[in-house]
Amino acid sequence: MEFKDRLAARMRELNLNATDLSKQTGVSKATVSFWVSGTNGAKGKNLLALARVLDCSPDWLSDGTGSPGATVDGQQTVSASTTDLVAQMLASNAGKKLSAKARETMLAAAEEADHSIETNLSYLPANFASLKPKQEEILIPQYDVRGAMGHGQVPTEYNEAVRNLVVREEILREKGVTYTSTTALAMVTGWGQSMEGTINDKDLVVVDRGIKEFVGEGIYLLTWHQELYIKRVMRLDEDHYRLISDNQHYENQTARIDDVVIHAKVLLVWNARKV
Repeated sequence: MEFKDRLAARMRELNLNATDLSKQTGVSKATVSFWVSGTNGAKGKNLLALARVLDCSPDWLSDGTGSPGATVDGQQTVSASTTDLVAQMLASNAGKKLSAKARETMLAAAEEADHSIETNLSYLPANFASLKPKQEEILIPQYDVRGAMGHGQVPTEYNEAVRNLVVREEILREKGVTYTSTTALAMVTGWGQSMEGTINDKDLVVVDRGIKEFVGEGIYLLTWHQELYIKRVMRLDEDHYRLISDNQHYENQTARIDDVVIHAKVLLVWNARKV
């Protein structure tokens, strides 16, 4: 049984249609249509939201493991918010081994995720219990760019190189990196050659998801005509952006501001080079 079959089964049992799912999960009708058709599966916050609406286990809905009403540490998870799920994990033996700073950071990130559930950009599922930030360290999770796209187009050369990163906060300060909040930090893996010289293929890119509008010339993670890009952006006039490729072999492009959706601002490129 595939994802779409499990989804259809629960929809029949609960007498729900696609419009109901869109309203109750807070995602677009287009995204729901792709779930129903089996083109894409739900991930991250969207998966948790869908599982809550369908009153079933996220694991069962995603890959068929367990049963529709599976539990975590003996507690039902199907109706829990992201914050509830993280709180349950922190209450487990694994969670109790984390530092107070790590627990605080994880709860703050979960609360931010619940507050922004109407967006399509979501964290990749992760075993946070295996990540143990110490004092003065920050957990920077990777975002699911496929979830960000909804019904858009993810670059074929995109390949997730690193899932999550724990970094000392002082390193970011030393590099002059400023951000809206620690919970807004996320990372994606760079792709392609259009930004070569600044961001090379498979480079780790740290972004600030708290910035979702143009705040001055810089590099942004954005959607233009339903395709995902990392581009340097400058404003040409009140109606247009200039999307700049740092690789001189690629043409720069002019885009209507109304056609561009900014997901995050790029703060730092975390290069890994062979020596």
